[in-house]
Parts: sequence; C-alpha cells; structure tokens
Amino acid sequence: MEGRQEGILDDTQELTTENMPENQPGDQPEAELMGQPEKTPENTASNEPEQESEVSADGRDETPAENHEASSLVSHTGTNMQNEPEDVRDQEADEQLHQRKPRSRKSQKQEKKQQRKVKKAEKQKKPDNSKGLWKYIKIIFRSMFKVLKVTFMTLFIICVIALVAVLGIGAYKVYPMYLEYKTQVEGIVEASTPDTFRLQEASFIYDANGEVLAKLTGDEDSSYLTYDEIPEYAVNAFIAIEDRTFWDNSGIDIKGIFRVAINYFKTEGEEKHGASTITQQLARNRFLTREVSIERKAKEMLIAMDLTKKYTKKQIMEFYINDISFANTYYGLQAAARGYFGVDANDLSLSQIAYLCAIPNSPSYYNPYKHPENAIKRRDKILGDMKDMGFITEKEYSQALEETINVQRMKTPMRNYETTYAIDCAIRYLMRMDGFDFKYGFQDKSEYLEYKDRYEEVYNQERDNLYTGGYTIYTSLEPDKQRILQESVDSVLTFDEAVAENGIFALQGAATVIDNSTNRVVAIVGGRSQDTDTYTLNRAFQSFRQPGSTIKPLIVYAPALENGYKSTTMVKNIKVQDAKQKDAVVKDLPGDMMTLRTAVEKSRNGVAWYVYDDITPELGMSYLTQMRFDNIVPDDYYPASALGGFTYGATTEEMAGAYSALADSGRYKEPTCIVKMLDNEGNNVFEEYPVIQVYQENTANVMTDILKGVISRGTAASMGWRSSIEAAGKTGTTNSSKDGWFCGMTPYYTISVWVGYDQPKMLSNLYGATYPASIWKKTMEQLVEGLEPASFTEPGPETGIGDGSQYLPGRDDDELLSDGYTVGDFRKDHALADAAQELIDQMRKSGSGAKKQFKAEAQALINQITGDTLRNRMTGILNSSGSNGTGAQAPPPVLPPAELPSQEEAPPETVPSGPGSDTGSPGKQNVPQGPAAEIIE
Repeated sequence: MEGRQEGILDDTQELTTENMPENQPGDQPEAELMGQPEKTPENTASNEPEQESEVSADGRDETPAENHEASSLVSHTGTNMQNEPEDVRDQEADEQLHQRKPRSRKSQKQEKKQQRKVKKAEKQKKPDNSKGLWKYIKIIFRSMFKVLKVTFMTLFIICVIALVAVLGIGAYKVYPMYLEYKTQVEGIVEASTPDTFRLQEASFIYDANGEVLAKLTGDEDSSYLTYDEIPEYAVNAFIAIEDRTFWDNSGIDIKGIFRVAINYFKTEGEEKHGASTITQQLARNRFLTREVSIERKAKEMLIAMDLTKKYTKKQIMEFYINDISFANTYYGLQAAARGYFGVDANDLSLSQIAYLCAIPNSPSYYNPYKHPENAIKRRDKILGDMKDMGFITEKEYSQALEETINVQRMKTPMRNYETTYAIDCAIRYLMRMDGFDFKYGFQDKSEYLEYKDRYEEVYNQERDNLYTGGYTIYTSLEPDKQRILQESVDSVLTFDEAVAENGIFALQGAATVIDNSTNRVVAIVGGRSQDTDTYTLNRAFQSFRQPGSTIKPLIVYAPALENGYKSTTMVKNIKVQDAKQKDAVVKDLPGDMMTLRTAVEKSRNGVAWYVYDDITPELGMSYLTQMRFDNIVPDDYYPASALGGFTYGATTEEMAGAYSALADSGRYKEPTCIVKMLDNEGNNVFEEYPVIQVYQENTANVMTDILKGVISRGTAASMGWRSSIEAAGKTGTTNSSKDGWFCGMTPYYTISVWVGYDQPKMLSNLYGATYPASIWKKTMEQLVEGLEPASFTEPGPETGIGDGSQYLPGRDDDELLSDGYTVGDFRKDHALADAAQELIDQMRKSGSGAKKQFKAEAQALINQITGDTLRNRMTGILNSSGSNGTGAQAPPPVLPPAELPSQEEAPPETVPSGPGSDTGSPGKQNVPQGPAAEIIE
C-alpha cells in the first residue's frame, strides 16, 4: 500500500567511479600484463607535456572541452592500412592500440621507448651482449613489481577488514578473517564458469492446495549478447560513467576509494559517493547479498580481483552488461532495448544507449516509468563524459542531447489479488533476509521520506532477485476462502456500477482474512472483480486509508486498560470541538459521564479524545509501531489520531493483524502468507516471524470482551450476528462518509474490511455498520460454517481492580480450602465481588438512564464468581440496590483473621476508587495540540 546509516563504503549510496580522474601521474599501465581490448577509447594525445587539469569538488576531471578536441575528432573505425608496407602497418597498429585509451605520462614514455627500438632496428646495429643482462634485470624487476603489487593489494584488503576492529572485533582476528574470506572467495570464483553469469531461474508460487499461483521470470524476450554483439557506444558509456580505469585496474580502484574517503571527510559526510568498479558491481550482483557491511565490501573486492585474474576484460564487460538490472525486471541491455524502445540493442541510437546506461546505477531512482526526468539528467551526464573522454564527437554529443526519448508503455502482466500479495510478502522477506532495517517510527518527515526512498530502492532490487532467483514459495492462501471473500465484496457493492475515468469501478472495497491459529493470511481481496489488463492495484495492502473509529481499541482503550483504566472506569464524553481550541485543558472540559465499556460500544468520540489526551499520543502510537504499521509519521502524534485522523492511514492487512493480536490474547505476529521458501538449491530460507506480546494477555482479553458488546448491543448490533461462535469487532466511519471500516474477529478468524472510493469522496449511507459490516458478516458466516462453537478467552480481574491479594495474606494461591477450591480462587472471587460492588455504588449515584448499564456490567462480573454463596450474596445486593436507588450501602462484614474461610464465606469488601474513577484520572501528561486533522464522526 501504500534512517538508514550510511558509510563511506555503503554501496547503496555509491555512484561508482564516475568521480575519478581517468589517469593521474604515477599510474602504472597494465598494457604489458594483458592484451589490449578492441573497445577502448581513442586518443590523439601528443608527446608534449600534459596540461594540468582542474578537478571539481566531486573529483571529476574538469579540463576544458577544447583540450579534448583532438581526441574527439578521431574515428572509431581506424584507418585503411591495406596499401601500406606490412612493417609500417604493424607499427601504426601498435601505436593505435595505445591511442585507443587516454594515455598517461608513463604510457607516453613507453611509446618513446618503442620508437627508439624501431630506430635501432632500422640501423641494424649489432646486438650488444651487455643488453642481454639488462633484459634479464628488467624481467626480474617487472616480476618484483608484480609481486609487490599483489602484496600491496593484499595489505589493502587486510586494512579494509581491519576497520571491523574499530567496531569491536579484536585486531588479532583480522588476518584470520582475511584468510577465511580469501578461501571462500577463491572457491566461489574457481567454481564459476561463463554460464554462471547468464543463468536466470524462474520462481514459482503455490497456494495452500499446492496449485501454482504464479511463475515469475524476468523479461521473456531477453537474450544474451556476446561482447562482439554489444554496441560500442554501450561499452564506452559504462566506462565513462561507471569505471574509467576498467581496462587497466585489477578489479578494484584503490586511488578511487581513497579519493572518495577524502571527499567524505572533507565534506563532513555530505558527499557519500562509492568507488565500486564494474568488476566489483558484477561480483556483488552475482555472488553476494545486498547487506551493507564492511565484511561484504571486503569479499566484494576480493572476488573482483579474482574475477580479473580468471576472466578477460572483454568477458567481464560482457557478463556485466548482460547481468545488470535496467529496472522493471529487465535484465541485460537486450531486454531493456526491447522493453523500453521495442528494438534490438544494435538498433539503439546513441541517445537511447546513454539513457539505458543511466538506469543500472540506481534502478529505482532512474526508473523510466517513475522518474523519467532523473534518467534524462543522467543520460546528459553520460553523454558529456563520453565526449570528454573522446568516445564521441562534439557533433554526436549535440545530436544525442537534442534527441527526444520516447519510452514504450509499460507492459504489466495482469495478476490476481492473492498473487500480488504473495509476491509482496516474498519480496519483503528477501529484504529482511538480506539485512534491510525496517523502520516503523520516525523523528521527522525528512527521515521518513529518506527511509521510503531507500525502501523503494531495495524493494525493487529484491523484486528482481525474486523474479530471477529460482525460488519456490509455498503460501497459506486458500482458494475456497479467497472465492468467498471476493464474492462477498462483489455482491455487497454491486448496487454501484459507475466507473472512473480509468475504466475501473469507482466504488471499491478491500479485505484481509487472517487465521488466528496460525496468524497467517488465508485470503485477501484488493478490489472488486473486473475484466481488465491495465489495473492491478491491490488496495488490501497498497492503499492507506484513514481507519476511523476502528483505531480506538488499538491506540486508546487497550493502552488505557494497561495504564490504570478499566472497563468500568467513569470517563467523560467531552465535545471534540472544545478540545481542539487553543490552550484547551481537556481534563477540565465538561461532558457526560459514562463507563469506558459504554463509550466503546457507542463509539463516543469525545471519550476517545479525553482518554487519549490523558494517556498521551506517544504512548498510544507506540502500540502501532510495535505492530509494524508502515506509514506512521510525526504528524500523527496528536490527539486527532485517536479518531483515526492519520496523515496517511492504514491498510486492511495492518488492521487485520492488529485485531488478530487482540483475539490471541495480545500476541502479535506480522501478517504474511509465506509458509515455506526454498532457494534454487532446495534449502528452506524462511524463518517464522517472531511473536510479540504487544498487549498484556488480560488487557487484550478485556478489550475483546468489550468489543463483543459492540456487536451485541453497540454500533454493529444491526448486523445481527447470530451464532454459537462468539464475535467481537469495531465499526469505523471517517468524516463525510468517505471511508467505512469494520474490523472484527471470532476465535477462528479475523477480518478487516474497507469500503470507499480511490479518490475519497462522500458516499451516502456509508458507515462501518453498513457495507463493511455486511461484507464481514457474509464472509465470516461462510468461513465458520460447520465449526464447533467457540468463545474467546475469558478475562481475569482487570488491572486497577485488584487481584484479591489482600485476602488471606501469606497463603499460597494453590493451597486448597475445600474440594477443588483454592486460595487463588477465593482471591479472584473477592476481587470480582469488589469490582461489582464498585459498580453498584456508581449505580446508586447515577441517574435513571445509566442504572441499566451499570446493573448489566455488575451482573457480568458477578456471574464470573465461582463460589455459590458469594455469588448469590452479590446478586442479592445488586437486586436490592436496583429496586431502591437511594438505599443505604450495606457495610461489609469483617473476616476474622484466625478463621479459615471456605468458598461459602467472606462477603466482599469495597475498595477505594482507583485510577480512572470519576474522582480523577491516571497519568496525565501535557501534549501539544498539533496541526488540525480530519475529525472522524
């Protein structure tokens, strides 16, 4: 439905090596160590001393364009040498190979040496025997250089790993850690073959009956391009923007890393560019997870170095261009060319190639369908870099900039609601498995927006992983229950067939069903059934809507019960408009008095505001963050949220998960439909989500008991639930009837239902008790048909009433007083009697309108007393008080301290009014009123 921590080597923030000057004095060319590839930049640099270039703040070469004019005019095709002498052609070809990439001063020196050798050969001088010795000395020094280079690389990797010691790992462990990583890496690279980099496996999702819900693959039209089939512009574009030292580096760019580190500290963390080479990116994408850690970075670097030793540069470039993601499940340049432009890669224009090469750096940020303007800006940057490096001419650069990019319409396969939900559950689990830090509370809006950007980026990465990783996923989604839920939504809303501009039904509904025994989703509907191949929004988990009064039990009343309130506490139904006034002191506002239980059953907004203001929004909202509500922002921490006035809202999936926790005695488990997930080797990688005790057991049981009254005599009584299976729930309606909700549960299932328009507007007769409750009832009746009668867990004595520990002090709870009756039973009975007596006292003081309610609540407590004599005695007191509202209270008899009571003894004592009575309220904290929010009625 809809904070991260960043470090120097955080690859999620890197912009690769685009910030690196291409060649600095002192660079060691690799020409003698490996063959020169064909697709390298041409350069006509002269033998004159190089002009010192200016370097921008981000480390980029800012040399004026005119300094590159000579190189920009060289043709990529070379010259025709067929009619020239063979020795001249060989010499020119050799020179041209050196000219295809920008040359450093050392490369110029090597060229001069080569020229001197040619001149000496032409003079045909007699060989000097002393030169043989010099030749061997050079070979020895060259070998020593190679050894020193490898040694330096090894020491550098060890230094990277040594950073772990700063985080608390002893330095003595660093070298063994390096050896362990190196052994792992060598095994990984040794086992790889060229096929390793072209393997993409489909993933399959199954329903609870073992039937295939979906086969997930990357773009079916994708095909592998060999190096010779890859457009030269594409190779040069990636080199220009991603890795300018690609042809020469050993898999990592040490100077680039140090430069990024220096810039990071110079800018005090403002500049967080990475320095991953193309080979490092290939290593990460193919062999490692996306975990952000120094250990992973070290492995990435080791793998990159070993890949460079095993494969040629052409092979690595080929693997890279075919392996990277171009967003929207397009893997490889050929798939992207066909998907976005409908042509083969070799038919792409220069501008289109630069546009596509912009995407892999951050497929989410440069997604052509979501952020086309970002992709265009990066395309322009790539073209500029290509021009500066001599890959394209000034004319080609200008023409490419002027070309309009027209991307084809996105092809989205039509999937049903259960499939889209299963895919989302799988992606989120892969994110968790790879170490993504989910957050559910934020200090400010900027932190929230930053987190959402990071979330979207990783979500898209893991979606690509799912589509190509060869996973087998088994779910709890049951086709029969899915059909029942979908038919219920469709049939209840069939009265309105109007469609919106996009051709979709304007009036919509969504619902989620959770099996309380497993805490898994068994059915989910994201909208009305409709034949369309252009619209796949699943509102059940993708649409956030204000929840109205259905939020009250979760953030107002259950937290209050844990903080001094009880179902019988007298609370004040103030006027919300008075509470919204500046400098209003809520606790001092006038209002009608009623019990908390009555306030819930009648859904009194004034009471919810009054209680929420007392316990504070910070406390109330903390329960939602524990239950993984995604879109809670700082602006929600104000009294209006007690009525469902959220900035973004909630989903039916989130609400079903929270109400399921109430039904399960306060135990919350994050909703999912995943039962088992096998990787491509058959290993089950799924681990159950933890169970969190969000509410105390008795708090949840008392809250559920109160919600039973909503259905039997409260706002949902008109629904007419008639079953031997108990039900509890809450209605919710937002301002002007824009959203209608009903969230309810039986001991077997929890269902959350929303009804409204995608673009919020008023709907006549839309209340929680109308269409949403009808969908809930229609579905639940079929789900529980044929099941055994069931009741919720009976609540014990409420917090604040007491547990009867003042009776029989010093005795053990399990001590028998009579057959089957213990000291603990005795204490519980008397605590219930005390609570009933307090209600009776309130009843005597109240007006005639409230007496019936007080009597019913007192009788409910008395019925829970197990001792016959005490229960009968309390019933008599209640009846006599009901017939004589002004009768005097009978003094409680005193229990003789030495007498051993039986279950027939010890009448109740009254206790002083506790927190939350009409003489006071618990734990008041002043909270700023905050911005105005939508008031829910």
